[in-house]
Amino acid sequence: MKPKISSDKRIKELTDLINKHNRKYYLDDNPEISDYEYDLLVRELLELEKKYPQYKRPDSPTRRIGGEPLKEFKTIKHQFPMLSIDNTYSPEEILDFDKRVIKLLAEKPEYVVEPKVDGIAVSLIYQDGLFFRGVSRGDGWQGDEITANLRTIKSLPLSVPFSFPLEARGEIYFKKEDFRFLNSERKRRGEVLFANPRNAAAGSLKLLDSSLVAQRPLNFFAYTGYFKNGPKEHYRVLQFLKKIGFPVNSHIKLFSGIEEVIEYCQNFQKERNKLPYDIDGMVIKVNSLLDQEKLGRTTKSPRWLIAYKFPAVQATTRLKDIILQVGRTGILTPVALLEPVELAGSTVSRATLHNKDEIQRLDVRIGDKVFIEKGGDIIPKVLKAVKEVRNGKERIFKMPGECPVCGGKLYQDAGEVAVRCEKVRCPAQVKERIKHFASRDAMDIEGLGKAMVNLLVEKKLLADYGDLYSLKLKLAELISLERMGEKSSRNLLDAIEKSKGKPLSNFIFAL
Repeated sequence: MKPKISSDKRIKELTDLINKHNRKYYLDDNPEISDYEYDLLVRELLELEKKYPQYKRPDSPTRRIGGEPLKEFKTIKHQFPMLSIDNTYSPEEILDFDKRVIKLLAEKPEYVVEPKVDGIAVSLIYQDGLFFRGVSRGDGWQGDEITANLRTIKSLPLSVPFSFPLEARGEIYFKKEDFRFLNSERKRRGEVLFANPRNAAAGSLKLLDSSLVAQRPLNFFAYTGYFKNGPKEHYRVLQFLKKIGFPVNSHIKLFSGIEEVIEYCQNFQKERNKLPYDIDGMVIKVNSLLDQEKLGRTTKSPRWLIAYKFPAVQATTRLKDIILQVGRTGILTPVALLEPVELAGSTVSRATLHNKDEIQRLDVRIGDKVFIEKGGDIIPKVLKAVKEVRNGKERIFKMPGECPVCGGKLYQDAGEVAVRCEKVRCPAQVKERIKHFASRDAMDIEGLGKAMVNLLVEKKLLADYGDLYSLKLKLAELISLERMGEKSSRNLLDAIEKSKGKPLSNFIFAL
């Protein structure tokens, strides 16, 4: 029979055990127990701490659940200012930064390159190995004490095996998947959606009720640390922080030359959308802490680091008009016509508004200043209107009673948000059905792109995709079309004939 363990010892044992499993799950990505087993341990600890609150430890994982709401945040002055970072947008500007550094140091430095996580910067203070205080960046010189909110973040260590005073700084962020779930839940409850993960993280940390923050799966990455008698290189500081339990980004690299730095930044830009969290660039830092001290800072930012910013995936612009596009199934999709704006490396002048319910939910009006977003190959979409700058000249969009293409009657089935054109022979529907039929994942008809489909329908050579296979009977008319000729016409007909050999699965998808 096992000897009965005392309550204080069991509380200590459970605290250490749960903290260990938190590190295995959130830092090492290597859990040793199931979620159910983990929940049982937490439940046991909660019950013991309720009975014996005098034994509850400062680093107890139950403190992550949140406590009583605050009336306001205290303002705390930073020991070292949390300054902003100068931005660059091209390899040439990175080279200019390197030249300035070499001129001031009279030698070539090593550089550390880190992904610039698009989150909220915070300062974490540890005393005697325990998380003592957390402060937001604020204006760089002072910020809000948000200790209770930060304590709820499971990837943030409440204790570390380092007994001397320590300050760790890092970024609070949402993973993309968690952000999407958060917004879907807010939409279900009829609440205002967050514009992006950074906006959601900032809003979460400003909550006065930490129990609400505990319900949001925020994460933390450390990007620097301050403590006495530590390593003399930034890269080794990060390695030390990781060793004692702080999450440190795995994509941080050390380089001896600026050419390698530029190559890494450019290559990482191509991979950014594969990450589970948003980044908006790379941060380039001089590795030697002594060199950092020599380089110093301006009133706004340090001279020893710089950010290489990727093309924006969000921007603001003016919504000039809203038009309706008719799809192959007759669904009308509102499209925002925008003042052209640079976004993710391309000029955007259109963005989807999805449906009339979405327009009403966002309260977007013609003439509004709006936020738009583009991620990866996703079609740009309108996120929100900036209602604060309205001047009264904005116009509310009204859905017409008839199709803007064919004049057919519009209808909306019960329980659906989609509004449809009732005419199956609507030219817009016909064109979209043929485009889909000829697309790569369907019948893959080479040469039958958007412009060609539009031309063939407008010249009445096609009335639906079934007509494609009798188009050879209209060879003379096909040849007479502008920019066609005999060779192009025969190539198109050959591609149509070739499509007959596609698998049944392609044909079913094409329909």
